[in-house]
Formats: sequence, C-alpha cells, structure tokens
Amino acid sequence: MAMANNKTQCFKCNKNKITYPCRGCSKEFCLIHLNEHQQVLNEELNHIINNYDQFKQRINEQKQNPYNPSLIEQINQWETNSIEKIQEKAKDCRENVIKSSQTFINDVEMKFKNLSEQIKQIHEENEFDEMNLNYLKNQLIEITEELKKPSNISIRQNSKSLINEISIVSSKRSKLNKWKQNAITVAAGNGEGQESNQLDHPVGIFIDEYKNIFIADFWNHRIVEWKYNTKKGQIIAGGHGRGDRMDQLNYPTDVIVDQQNHSIIIADQGNRRVIQWFNQTQQILIDNIACWGLSVDKNEFLYVSDSEKNEVRRWKIGVNNVGIIVAGGNGKGDKLNQLNNPTFIFVDEDQSVYVSDRDNHRVMKWTKDAKEGTIVAGGNDKGGNFNQLSSPRGVIVDHSNQIYVVDCENDRVMRWCEGKEDGEIVVGGNGKGNQSNQLNGPRGLSFDDEGNLYVADHVNHRIEKFEIIL
Repeated sequence: MAMANNKTQCFKCNKNKITYPCRGCSKEFCLIHLNEHQQVLNEELNHIINNYDQFKQRINEQKQNPYNPSLIEQINQWETNSIEKIQEKAKDCRENVIKSSQTFINDVEMKFKNLSEQIKQIHEENEFDEMNLNYLKNQLIEITEELKKPSNISIRQNSKSLINEISIVSSKRSKLNKWKQNAITVAAGNGEGQESNQLDHPVGIFIDEYKNIFIADFWNHRIVEWKYNTKKGQIIAGGHGRGDRMDQLNYPTDVIVDQQNHSIIIADQGNRRVIQWFNQTQQILIDNIACWGLSVDKNEFLYVSDSEKNEVRRWKIGVNNVGIIVAGGNGKGDKLNQLNNPTFIFVDEDQSVYVSDRDNHRVMKWTKDAKEGTIVAGGNDKGGNFNQLSSPRGVIVDHSNQIYVVDCENDRVMRWCEGKEDGEIVVGGNGKGNQSNQLNGPRGLSFDDEGNLYVADHVNHRIEKFEIIL
C-alpha cells in the first residue's frame, strides 16, 4: 500500500515538503522557512514597537515643551512692532502737546506785551480818562481769564486701531473642507442694474474681518461695500459714470483693502492705473499699466498682474519705482517662463506668486526669485475634465497649499492639491444657470475667517456665499 503524499510546495524554497500554513498571509512554508518567516514577522513587530517608543518619547517631549517656537516668535515680533508703533505715536503726541502749549503761551504773552506798551504810553503821556482805564482793565481781565483757561488742546481717541489685532486660530477641521452646494446670495441678485441693491457684472471681491464685502462692480464703474447681512450696498469709490477723472473709474477689475491705513486699492483697468482711495481722496499708485489682479504680501508689497505685458510685478506702496518682475515678463506664450493674459493673483506667506494664466488655461506658481514657474492646476489644454481648466480667474491658496481656482467657462470652483494631476469640484459644476447650486461665468473668489467661500457670480450679477460644512 502506497504512503499518502501530504507534501506541498514551500512558498520560500519552492520544494515539495511537509508544509505549515501562515494564517496571516495564507502561504505554506516548510518547517525551516516557517521559522524564518516567523523571525521576519518578529523583526517587523520590533520595528513597530521601536517606532511606537520613539513617538511616545516625542509626545512626552512636546508635553513638557508644548509651545510652538515659530508662532511664539511671531507673537513676540508682533508685540515688539506694536510697542514701537505705540511709543512712536505717543512721542509724536507729546511733541505736539508741548509745541501747541508753547504757541498758546506765546500768543497770550504777546497780548500782555501789547497791553503793557499801552499802559506805559498812557502813564508817560499822563492823558487818560475813565474810558481808557476801563479798556485797560477789561483787556487785563480778558488776558488773565484766557491764561487761566486750559489751552484749546484735547486728546481724540480714534476707534480705528493703530495696530493690527492678532488672534490664535486653531483649526480642527478635516484637511479637505467641504461646502454646502446651495449658496446664499449675500449681495445683489436683483438683476443687472446700478441701484443700491444691484450689481452689473461684478469681478473682483475682498472680504474683511467683519465679513463686509468689497466688490469691483465692473460695468457700473464703481466699488461697492456691502456690509455684513445688509440688503443694499454703499458706493465707496467711483459711481460717477465711466471716466478718467480722479473721482471716476473705468471698468475696475479688482479691489483690496489696506486694513493698516483703512484705504482701498483698485485695479482701474480701463484707465490703465492702480489707484488708492482714502476718505474720498485719491492717489495714483501706478499708471500706464494694463492692470487686472491685485495682491499684498505680509511685508505690504503690492503685486499687480499686467495682461498686456504678460507679467506680474511687485511694488512698494508709496514709492515711485518701476516695480520688480516676479512672474512672466518673457512675452506671450505657454512656456514655463511665460504667461498669456494673466488675471487674478495670490501671494502666500513665502512670497510665492500664484497666477491665473487665463489663455493658457492653467494656474502657475512662481516661487520667490524664480526664473520660471511650475504648473499647479490645469495646463492640459482648455476643457472640462478634472485635469483641465477653461479661462481660470480668481485664485486662493490655503495654509495646506491647496489651490482654489474659479474655472470660469466651466461655471465651477475647483480645488487642486499641489502635485496632483487632477482637481476636484468644490462648488458649482451643475451647468450654467442662476439656481442656488449654479454659477454663470464666475470671476472673483474669497474666503472669510470662518472658511465660508464667496464667489462673484459675474453674469448673474450677484455675490454667492457657500457655507462651510463643519
């Protein structure tokens, strides 16, 4: 009688032997190689335990030292800068008080000298009557009372803060935020027009810390401020018809608020100038430029895209210079060192410049001092696939380097994680229309401090707010 053959092939040595199964990987091993396999598993377990111990050590170290050195340094720097500003302002005020007080005393003293001369003259001439004496007496009383009274100097406290207030924002949201797909109309939406509750093809938008919306009202040639939760806007620049006077605008494309000095900076495209408005006073910052998009970095440098020269330049506000090219500037084209009709721009904390390269249907990133850019969104010809854009406009990059871009002709907002080939639809993408889940030729893009997303819905003449899902 033949002996039963219970041998199978060992996974390791490929020989027919008596084998034993591994329940983890479902493979058969001979006794020798089963022991070797178990040894490998033991080594992997030891490696995991070692990593666990290292992680535990790091946790304990951070518990003993819980502060973030980088953030603490930023807070310290803010404190130093704020104190310097306050001290400088206090010094100026003290000098003004001393100067004004001295001027007041000098004025009183001059009156007193004049009166003394009159008294001396009357006394020498020895010709006077009751009227002369009453006049001298009243003059002396008047000067005495004037000296007793406090000078016409007082302290006026401005409600607008001298320093930028800071706060700590600790986000526990998931890395990839999501937004409600049905928007709330927060500005206009009452048809095309120039009434206070209407817009006419809005383009660039800016949201301040109070959720007030500043809108480049393109065809109305004005900038409108729409305060939080109101039904009507207020014209804060332009609104006097299309023109090139200092109080007029001509197809403005973008607006940013300089919260340091409470002014607004406008890309006055049709007048080929970047203009600053401060309490109805205007100042041209840059002229003879086909300006479109604006951005300001942490050092208060101003960045402007030039759709004719196909470049972005950096300017120091208030300094008369020619600006420094930070993106493009090598003629129109689709090479990595070129742009083709750049529109909106964004500058991050590292002074990298992101450019909506409209007619190349891509978003380019130019790091500081780079000679060419890298494609971070689109760049696969014009189209509506997830790896394509069609005439991109507004662009913003969050702290996780996620790129949000308005895909204008596809009527949607896309998100690209840097280094990924495909993007994803954030809002819109439901066809061209005016329903709450639709957009029509969107342009500008912005976020508020809570992460809610705002879109300038250009052809629908409204500003849409998509609420973040917490």
